[in-house]
Amino acid sequence: MKIIKQELQFEKSLKQRIEFICEFSKVTPTFINGSIRKLEKTNLTYIEPHKVIIKNITFLIFNYSNDVYISNLTKKIKLSELEEYLKNI
Repeated sequence: MKIIKQELQFEKSLKQRIEFICEFSKVTPTFINGSIRKLEKTNLTYIEPHKVIIKNITFLIFNYSNDVYISNLTKKIKLSELEEYLKNI
């Protein structure tokens, strides 16, 4: 079975919001684009979220979402709460 990987680009406004929050928090983010993975000849698709690494913590983010996942998909916060979260770590 062949896996087809297609890279996704960060939504421009989402990336700007994260950069703005990081600027206020005086931290530097590292952005890694997510991807779509499809199994050839099936209808199975997996959307890998974008990754933002801040202070050695990986945050997972999907385009057009206001949620930010911390390290994995079990713990999430709102994007508006990210600045406060960064200040407390």
